[in-house]
Amino acid sequence: MSDHPADWYPDPGGQHEHRYWDGLKWTDNVASHGRQSVDPLTAGAPLPTTGQTAETVQNQVAEQAGVVGPGASSGILEQPVLVVNQKAKLIELNNEYAIYDQNGTQIGAIRQVGQTAAKKLLRFFGNIDQFFTHSLQLVDMANNIVLTVTRPAKFFKSKIHIADGAGNAVGSIVQQNMIGKIRFSLEVGGDTIGSLNGENWRAWNFNLQDEQGNEIARITKTWEGAMKTLFTTADNYVLQIHAPLADPMRSLVIASAVSVDLALKQDSRGLS
Repeated sequence: MSDHPADWYPDPGGQHEHRYWDGLKWTDNVASHGRQSVDPLTAGAPLPTTGQTAETVQNQVAEQAGVVGPGASSGILEQPVLVVNQKAKLIELNNEYAIYDQNGTQIGAIRQVGQTAAKKLLRFFGNIDQFFTHSLQLVDMANNIVLTVTRPAKFFKSKIHIADGAGNAVGSIVQQNMIGKIRFSLEVGGDTIGSLNGENWRAWNFNLQDEQGNEIARITKTWEGAMKTLFTTADNYVLQIHAPLADPMRSLVIASAVSVDLALKQDSRGLS
């Protein structure tokens, strides 16, 4: 951060949405959902993990998603295949996911930031997540923030905002309908550059297309067995990117793997 000017940036501690950098060091000033407070920076909590074996993840990729990829690459944004598995919980108070490459090696995680004790209490006693703003940080194994995914409180359709690791706006994933096969537009600066399209009414699988209608990636929901599916909130996805993409499309496509879960989790049809 030594070459960054004083400003608000994503909180490297993983507790709040933003923390103020004074040009020389991180301060105790933090902000979440537009509200400022003071909280000293401490070592971040351990990255979420789901405990899946490499063989389990490889089965998700090859057997359940039917993906035969060119092999893992280095860095989250460069991967041709990403496996996003939600941490299984009987009651979900904080959204957490582990990110694996196609060989089953964990290469990152997704953690929720800006959660207050009051919000967690409300989530415990009622299914009212849609009325809250949710902000997630996608981080690598060194705790470096790669992307931030924020879904403001909604009443009907979701609009999800994507930012890069420094907090700069990348674009938005905008829900277009509520009935039938769910569709989202991928937007940058108000212009549509692609789409995210549900392939069945329960919003299990999606294809991603560029502005010309060419399929550039695919999201497949995978299953961990009937018992886990019935009694936990966990959702698992395989994202296959067909060819290397440039930003901002690349970041929007990668963010889409968690955005569909974030956008539709409260939908009456469910994703679980």
